[in-house]
Amino acid sequence: MKLLVLGGYGVFGGRLVELISDIPEIEIAVSGRSLARATAFCEGRTWRAKVRPLDLDRGAIATALKAEAPDLLVDASGPFQDYGDDRYQVIKACIAAKVNYLDFADAADFVFGVSQFDEDAKAADVFVLSGVSSFPVLTAAVLREIAKSMKIRSVEAGIAPSPYAGVGLNVMRAVVGYAGGPVLLTRNGVPTQVAGLTETRRFTIAPPGSLPLRNTLFSLVDVPDLRVIPGEHDLTDIWIGAGPVPEILHRMLVTLARARSAFRLPPLTRLSGLFHRVLNLLRFGEHRGGMFVRAAGTHEGQQVELSWHLLAEGDDGPYIPSMAIEAIIRKVLSGEKPAVGARPATRALELADYDLLFEGRLIVTGWRERAPDGSPLYRRVLGSAFNRLPEQVRMLHLVTQTRTWMGTAKVRRGKGLVSNFIARMIGFPDASDAVPVKVTLQPQEGGELWTRDFGGKTLVSTQKCGTGKNDALLIERFGVVSVALALVVDKNRMSLVPRSWSCLGIPLPGGLLPGGETFETEVDGRFQFNVEIAAPLIGLIVAYKGELELAGSELSA
Repeated sequence: MKLLVLGGYGVFGGRLVELISDIPEIEIAVSGRSLARATAFCEGRTWRAKVRPLDLDRGAIATALKAEAPDLLVDASGPFQDYGDDRYQVIKACIAAKVNYLDFADAADFVFGVSQFDEDAKAADVFVLSGVSSFPVLTAAVLREIAKSMKIRSVEAGIAPSPYAGVGLNVMRAVVGYAGGPVLLTRNGVPTQVAGLTETRRFTIAPPGSLPLRNTLFSLVDVPDLRVIPGEHDLTDIWIGAGPVPEILHRMLVTLARARSAFRLPPLTRLSGLFHRVLNLLRFGEHRGGMFVRAAGTHEGQQVELSWHLLAEGDDGPYIPSMAIEAIIRKVLSGEKPAVGARPATRALELADYDLLFEGRLIVTGWRERAPDGSPLYRRVLGSAFNRLPEQVRMLHLVTQTRTWMGTAKVRRGKGLVSNFIARMIGFPDASDAVPVKVTLQPQEGGELWTRDFGGKTLVSTQKCGTGKNDALLIERFGVVSVALALVVDKNRMSLVPRSWSCLGIPLPGGLLPGGETFETEVDGRFQFNVEIAAPLIGLIVAYKGELELAGSELSA
């Protein structure tokens, strides 16, 4: 295959070239308006594919197609919202030259309008697929899976990139260009115009059993999904957002969008360079990103809701938008070519195709649905991951009635005056090589009451499901202090990872949040626990570990 990539050294085009560079059967022309940048991208790397730079302005695309004669052109340049009067110039040139075409278009109008070339593409015996990226290809694949279990009526989705992912200038131009401008979506069953970025919602991306992404602010974006998905499922409502960080910069852009909308100001495109520089400069926090798709509808007359979550660690996340085109290229090489014609790429891939692409990468996905009323607390927080817990751990957390577990523990205490003062104030046990332990778990409205007795010294806490910014977390309260914990299931253990804390509802500094290795597991058929609480600047406060078994009188209960 001979491949020509417009914008091949840019953010999305460059990652696509990297993803397919292990295929020796392809030749890739990395093109753009800067031959120097294209050359710098191609040199100094070891490619199995044949990769070469090409100086090409899209205005000369017809001549380039004649000279290069590629089998496939990928448009990774953009911004597609700003292609001018002849916005489909490249597509028309490809059809005329009988060259297959794919693009990364994120402009709803652009992708929606590609179908006008369907007959021409069929006559030329080529495929023209637009919007071949996470939005709308991955979104649509998820929704087709959800549609197997419900009649979908409303959809909301969002993407939260890692702060280290890097944002291309063209992407920033597109976003800033429609900020505060009209975005067309379906609301209450009718087409509605809403100002871009002016509407915000919060969401926690949390595949069951994984460390959730921190609760994220999403704002409405103009993506192809808003135009092409409602018709596939007869939706009454759809909302798609993006959640870039840092949040303070995101909020500044939202404020500017609202000002533009309220005062009918001109587009904010002139600010795109500034936001591009600042966003790529202010990189801090966790190197993680994610995506969610949540659908509500009906099944057998009942209201149901189901959400799909994706988490990507480190550098794997930024490659996901380019994986759809990677998958299509690999399919074509294996003889599985898309049907000819021009259309949005909503049905280009299935969710199973993405599962194959994610293998071997630090990418996890999972489903969440509303737990039935009366479900045990930990089942509600963990979702389907509850079933992956070791048997004894699962049994301890099936709290539907008051039960007592008994055993022994070894307790260590910190050596400092401050750590001992904190331990005494909260009621942590004294140091001991072997102290009898009795743990009573009692269901309460909305949660559980935990009473731990260490040889006569009692420690009481309440636990409940987190809400709002603590969604998908477990909240444990010791007196006036509450800690939000993530429940992470890995192999044969469940870890409890502190994510935030507060005193009397007032958030406390995250930099002072106590941590430590805390987990529950099963060894030789017995429940075992390990709790470690240490604080920055203070050190160890308390650590205790041991094992428990259900009290003999309750084994038959």
